[in-house]
Amino acid sequence: MNSKYKTVKYKKNTPSNVEDLVSIEEPLEMVVRHKKNNAWIDNSISITMRTPKNDEDLIIGLLFCEGIIHKISDIEKVELLGEKVGKFDLQNKIRVTLGNSENLDIKHLKRNFLTNSSCGICGKTSMDSLEIVCKTKINKNVPKIKNSLITKIPDLLRKSQSEFSKTGGIHASALFNKDGKALVIKEDVGRHNALDKVIGHCFKNSIFDTKNQFIACSGRLSFELVQKALMANVGFLMGVGAPTSLAIDLARRFDITLIGFVKSDSFNIYCGENRILK
Repeated sequence: MNSKYKTVKYKKNTPSNVEDLVSIEEPLEMVVRHKKNNAWIDNSISITMRTPKNDEDLIIGLLFCEGIIHKISDIEKVELLGEKVGKFDLQNKIRVTLGNSENLDIKHLKRNFLTNSSCGICGKTSMDSLEIVCKTKINKNVPKIKNSLITKIPDLLRKSQSEFSKTGGIHASALFNKDGKALVIKEDVGRHNALDKVIGHCFKNSIFDTKNQFIACSGRLSFELVQKALMANVGFLMGVGAPTSLAIDLARRFDITLIGFVKSDSFNIYCGENRILK
């Protein structure tokens, strides 16, 4: 979603009044509804700034990546709540109702969201925790991706984005198959939100076939993005930006191929070179 804003544009030292398309950023309050002592309880777990589209995919992907849900049947209902507000007439609250949730540790869940969204995380502690949480192991040998395809991904990603060409101010994440076909692409002002939307959509619609798929992102590759790929059992992650040290450490520990600085004629392999075909 985008909106027009009046702007003064300078070009060759000459100002002109123009209308600029700008990506919309709005808060989304995320609420988990669960049972405790046979009574339904609503807990607000997080407020994130997002692009108002695919909100259901966003919250499903987030809960899946945090290990709160393991199958789509864990969710009874997803609904937008509240009056439409603000200049864009939006509902900015979404609630997920979880079935069979008597043992949900909501305090632990809130701590996870708070830590991940604000002050960062202790690398070793988080990796140790992921070792316990992840039920499946990444296959070290697949997918196999041609190096000639990797250099085409930034252009394929850009061409698949509907909003970036209009605003230039939005991130994208996409699930590709090994032949370079974009299966799912989502955009958001937050790069983590964009990937959560991809994972939520794939999880909800049973699209994952991770032996033959990989994820591409438009920005920097952080620890959280590698963590989300790991939780989705995707062993191949690439981005046009730089990876962080902790992202590389996590990818190496869990045998994920991590590629950064992807351009039309070059890319850097930080780990998992065995999955790349010459």
